[in-house]
Amino acid sequence: MYFFTSDQHLGHAKIIQYCHRPFNNVEEMNSTIIERFNSVVGTNDTIVHAGDFCWAKRYKEAQDKYVSKLNGNHIFIKGSHDHWLPDSAQYMWRKEIDGVLVVVCHYSMRTWERSYYNSWHLYGHSHGRLEPFGKSMDIGVDPNNFYPLSFERIREYTRDRPDNFNFVGNK
Repeated sequence: MYFFTSDQHLGHAKIIQYCHRPFNNVEEMNSTIIERFNSVVGTNDTIVHAGDFCWAKRYKEAQDKYVSKLNGNHIFIKGSHDHWLPDSAQYMWRKEIDGVLVVVCHYSMRTWERSYYNSWHLYGHSHGRLEPFGKSMDIGVDPNNFYPLSFERIREYTRDRPDNFNFVGNK
């Protein structure tokens, strides 16, 4: 099963104030996000992290402090605070799942690959402050009660959304 999330900012104490997160300190935030993550993501699931995963300087630090505590197989997309990822890390991920092209990027885009066929665009960075349009969705933890979202949950969401503005019809 696929899950998607963004903007956990694990270890980043100031994000609590910046985004008005309901935590008393960074330890409470980290443990809540990790607990909620593991309550829905299984060990064999694939999780796509759309950037700003944690506040770390090196890959080993991120792995030891955070990644090792999370269930699943992880795909990390580089966001604006992912200095721990190598320079070669990808900025976008795309995959066709159950007949739907899913395009994931840390940043929201107005158009994306095959948006004219109602492909989905999943993004973060805006912390719930950007209105979605068409088949796009903010998958960050802030607007999603600090949980990752399953592919099925996103399918339910997009079912009720309008077509992408540039939709030309089915292929």
